[in-house]
Amino acid sequence: MTKTYQKGLAEALALAPVVPVMVIEKVEDAVPLARALVNGGLPVLEITLRTEKAMDCIRAIIAEVEGAIVGSGTVLTPEQLRDCDRLGCKFAVSPGSTGRLLGAAEDYDIALLPGGVTASECMALLEWGYAIQKFFPAEPAGGTAYLSSLASPLPQIRFCPTGGITPEKAVSYLKLSNVITVGGSWMAPKKLVEAKDWAGIEKLAAEAAQLKP
Repeated sequence: MTKTYQKGLAEALALAPVVPVMVIEKVEDAVPLARALVNGGLPVLEITLRTEKAMDCIRAIIAEVEGAIVGSGTVLTPEQLRDCDRLGCKFAVSPGSTGRLLGAAEDYDIALLPGGVTASECMALLEWGYAIQKFFPAEPAGGTAYLSSLASPLPQIRFCPTGGITPEKAVSYLKLSNVITVGGSWMAPKKLVEAKDWAGIEKLAAEAAQLKP
């Protein structure tokens, strides 16, 4: 494979130690939520396609939130990848990978961050040209002990672990040589979103932005 499927992805993910993983139920919450996260120092956002309004939320954030680098999450099909590319997402995240999804990525400019857990999955993705991969679900799959064990045989792969990661655990992941950033949702808890406590979310984002290995 000679095509670059992840153009600009490494540079984007390296901008902050945490990528907020967002499940947004209401379009009206999308812009203020994203703005709070960006103002707090977390510019790279993953909006998951787990709600009916996800695409509308993505569209609004891209149009209105200055400084946001918007990606889509839970991208499972070629059709979703196509739609996210057309919306203007900078990247798309999948919890795993399929031949159809990887094949479709050849047709679009959007950078794909596919998931790999086992050594075989990671090697297969590497053969396709994916040197940056999502490690999901991070904690249930074995956490830092498991991920660090992949660094020696597969040093060319860098990961964005996501799933069950807390601020305390994030620091341990960020210490690993094969981790570029981590994904998490703790800085935008449902309770604060429902209360529209954007200041509180910005504060949590600022704390997450200062996490260091």
